Amino acid sequence: MAVNTSNYKLSASIANLKYTDLLPHNPDAYETSKLFLQRVIDVLMDFIRATNDRNEKILDFHHPEEMQKLLDLKIPIEGVSLQQLVHDCSVTLKYQVKTGHPHFFNQLSCGLDLVSMAGEWLTATANTNMFTYEIAPVFILMENVVMTHMREIIGECWRNGDSILAPGGSISNLYAFLAARHRMYPNYKEKGIASIKGQLVMFTSDQSHYSIKSCASVCGLGTDNCIMVPSDIHGRLIPAELERLVLERKALGHIPFFVSATSGTTVLGAFDPIPEIADICEKYNMWLHVDAAWGGGLLLSKKYRHPRLTGVERADSVTWNPHKLMCSVFQCSTIHFKEDGLLMSCNQMSADYLFMQDKLYDVRFDTGDKVIQCGRKNDIFKLWLQWRGKGDEGFEKHMDQLMEMTEYMVKRIKEQHDKFYLILEPELTNVSFWYIPTRLRKVPHSAAREHDLGKLTPILKGRMMQAGTLMVGYQPDDRRPNFFRNIISSAAVTKEDVDFLLNELDRLGHNL
Repeated sequence: MAVNTSNYKLSASIANLKYTDLLPHNPDAYETSKLFLQRVIDVLMDFIRATNDRNEKILDFHHPEEMQKLLDLKIPIEGVSLQQLVHDCSVTLKYQVKTGHPHFFNQLSCGLDLVSMAGEWLTATANTNMFTYEIAPVFILMENVVMTHMREIIGECWRNGDSILAPGGSISNLYAFLAARHRMYPNYKEKGIASIKGQLVMFTSDQSHYSIKSCASVCGLGTDNCIMVPSDIHGRLIPAELERLVLERKALGHIPFFVSATSGTTVLGAFDPIPEIADICEKYNMWLHVDAAWGGGLLLSKKYRHPRLTGVERADSVTWNPHKLMCSVFQCSTIHFKEDGLLMSCNQMSADYLFMQDKLYDVRFDTGDKVIQCGRKNDIFKLWLQWRGKGDEGFEKHMDQLMEMTEYMVKRIKEQHDKFYLILEPELTNVSFWYIPTRLRKVPHSAAREHDLGKLTPILKGRMMQAGTLMVGYQPDDRRPNFFRNIISSAAVTKEDVDFLLNELDRLGHNL
């Protein structure tokens, strides 16, 4: 059922009231506030229904200039009525992409988990900051419990480490960089760059997320000192090349100190070989960070954890984003450290007007001085509630289902090899392929055909968006022109949805 913006009428007695007629402005307005919010909930529930209806479109696409004409986005001098606010909510969702739709395969974070969503609703209502136990006692304790459990899943020796929820995987990776530099140069915090007698250099795969290179820029190394290590044809970092580049930089007098291995690259879903990388890090006294923002969910699967994440317990830090494979409501990103105390030692500013040490409770439960941002959104409750609902067993089934759906898609692509070209066997749920229109099906595969297919890929993506029935992402890489990268991370996806995906690509693209 589509979102119908005319279905959400407030009664005549309250439709023209204003925000001043709601709580807390009017202490007697509980019933009016309740009726207003119930209409907003009606809007949300209809969107949830449409999101889970396979006959509904994923989006009603309009170009930006057209969308600006459809929407009334101006900020008024005098506030609008309650009815207008409800209408604004419904119009907003009418034109919003349904990222929880079973035919949305576009991003690493797909799907809409209702238990996690319920947690987000409660979080917004509680509306508190996560920087002290004083104002978020239940949520702080939840964070401790869940983060400890995640560290135990990484490895038993991690139990007594430390963790924090951060605003996205990029900031989680930044926390790892800062902790690594702090452990090697604890005086940097006070003395700055003068405390380092040499040029620090860091290493990551040429397939890694750009946020790793961003750390070098933001933190003063310069991007030239973030060394991109070549990857193999599967997108995995080559350990021998890492060691060669470390030795090359050491010969120049530089100080190699940080290596980021990727467990689930953004495009190909590749897993760098952690044991071999860990050996090199130990040999040359470098911090090993594992960016498992995307692939970390497979830590929950006995079937698929190994060999992909074998050796992860040897890392010094791990980024793991539950809002990706685990389908927690966005945003939900965690950073974990094997060594306790580094977050506090690295980031503590001892602002005594916020983090007093003579409170009536144990101030070790205050988290604000462990982070660089002070104010921190509550991202824990939705994850805690979801984990309570699923348990470890439920998450394991979810991981296994996503991988099985991916295996089914690969099987169907191979069965229709005249219409689809599988680029490589996936390690995760990233399926990389080209769609082959009718006129190119009998043309032998070559660099020239890849060039043609690469030019057609964005055209087919455009047709998808205009039809509104399907969304699959595409991009080029350093080895090939544009190709499709299909992502399965939603628990809603079935074999029938995978078949629809392939059939719809053919319907939309056969005559290109």
